[in-house]
Amino acid sequence: MTKKSSESSAPEKRVGKKRKPTSDSLIDFSDIPDSSLAELQKAVQARSSNRQQSKKLIAIRLDPQLLEKLRKLAVRKSKPYQTLIHEILEKATKRVA
Repeated sequence: MTKKSSESSAPEKRVGKKRKPTSDSLIDFSDIPDSSLAELQKAVQARSSNRQQSKKLIAIRLDPQLLEKLRKLAVRKSKPYQTLIHEILEKATKRVA
């Protein structure tokens, strides 16, 4: 009995499996044009302005039941739970100030 071949010769993607990043030595960069000095300066300025707007990463300990309630509330409001926590804390600090 012969094995039926699939239409694609590529192996199936495995869901959730992390792939190793491709090494730079295996990438052909020869067809990419060089960046001008103006383009590089513009990229640095854009990166600097984004850095000022980013949020600070912290670690906080929450009761597991509280975290679960916050996650469920975030799902109901269709937003990421960390964004919801940020909004709740922001509103609370405005009321206190």
